[in-house]
Amino acid sequence: MRASFRLGRIAGVPVGVNWSVLVIFALIAWALSANQFPRAYPDRPVIAYVLAGLAAAVVFFLGLLAHEVSHAVVAKRNGLEVGGITLWLFGGVAELRGEARDPGAELRIAGVGPLVSLLIGFFFGAIAVLLALAGVEGLLLGSLAWLAGINVLLAVFNALPAAPLDGGRLLRAAVWKATGDRTKASVVAARAGWVLGALLIGLGLWQFLAGVGFGGLWLALIGWFLIGAAGMEERQARMGSALRGVRVADVMTPQPQTASGQMTVADFVDHYLFAYRHTALPLTEDDRPVGLVTLDRVRGIPADRRDATTLAEVACRADELVLARPEESLNDLLPRLSECADGRALVVADGRLVGIVSPSDISRAVQRGSLREQLADRPGR
Repeated sequence: MRASFRLGRIAGVPVGVNWSVLVIFALIAWALSANQFPRAYPDRPVIAYVLAGLAAAVVFFLGLLAHEVSHAVVAKRNGLEVGGITLWLFGGVAELRGEARDPGAELRIAGVGPLVSLLIGFFFGAIAVLLALAGVEGLLLGSLAWLAGINVLLAVFNALPAAPLDGGRLLRAAVWKATGDRTKASVVAARAGWVLGALLIGLGLWQFLAGVGFGGLWLALIGWFLIGAAGMEERQARMGSALRGVRVADVMTPQPQTASGQMTVADFVDHYLFAYRHTALPLTEDDRPVGLVTLDRVRGIPADRRDATTLAEVACRADELVLARPEESLNDLLPRLSECADGRALVVADGRLVGIVSPSDISRAVQRGSLREQLADRPGR
C-alpha cells in the first residue's frame, strides 16, 4: 500500500497516509456526529456534534498510528529494517523488510500492536470512569467512552488468529515454535485468514439481506480483503521456501547491455529496440548505474517528442533504483522489488553494475526451487 503523502518521521520511520484514509475518516466522523452522539446526547448544537465527531476520529487515527509505530520500533529492535508506515482504508501497515529471525521475535513484533491498542483503550476508559464518578456528562464523556471501546475492539480484532492480522502472526509464531517449519507456519496462518474472511463475508451478507443495515457490507468488504491478503501471504511463503538459500548472483543476468542517459528516445528506438532482447535497459556513467529505462516508459513518449527527449528524462531515477549485492539473499531482495525500477533490481559490486534481476529471472528461480523441493520430498531421497 503506497502513501499518497508523507507526514514525516516517527522513531526514525517514515510515516505516510494513503488517500483512502479520507474515506474511513469521513465515515467515522459522520457516524459519530450525525447519529451516535445526537441519539445519546440530544438537544446540543450541531457544531458541538461535528467538533466532537472530528476530534474523536482524529484521536482514533492517532491511536492507530501508535499501534503501527509500536510494531516498527519492536521490529527494529529485533534486527529488521522498516521501510515506512502507511495509514489507509483498513487501518495501517508497517512495511517490514525481511523476516523475524525466530518465533520469539515474531511473537514480540506481532503482539505489541494489540497490546498498545488495548492499553490505549484502558487509558480512555479509565478517564471516562473517573469523569463519570465526578459527575461529568455530555459529549466529552461520550467521546472518551467511544475511544475506549473502539481501541479495545481494535485490539481484540487484531488478535484473532488469522493472517494478515497480528493474531495471524502470533499463530504463525506458535506453529513455527512447535514444528520448526517457518513455511508451514505461514501457510497455516494464511489459511486461517482465508477462513475468517469467508466467515466475515457470510456474516456481512446475512446482516445486509436481513435488513440489519449497511454495516454488513462493511464486514463483507473486510472479509474480502482478508481473503485476498491471506492468499497473497501463502503464495509469498511458498515462494520464500522455494528461494531459500538462493543468492542474487545465482539468478541475475550478468553484464547487461547499457546505454547513456544522453541518448535520445528516437536513437534508442532506431538502433537498440530490435537489437536488444530485454525489456529494460540500465543507464550508466563510468559503469555506475544512474537510471533504468523500460519499453513501457519509452512507449509513453509520443513519436513527435522522441527526438528531443533523452532516456534520462524517462528513466527511473538513480535515487529510485533498487540496488542489490551479488551475495545478497534473493528472499531479502524480493520485498524491495516493488519500490520502483518497474519490478527490477540492478546488481552492483563496488558501485559498478554487474547484473540485473528481472521478474522473469525470479519466476525461473521459483520454478527451479519448487522442483528442487519436490525432488527432495520424494521417498528414498
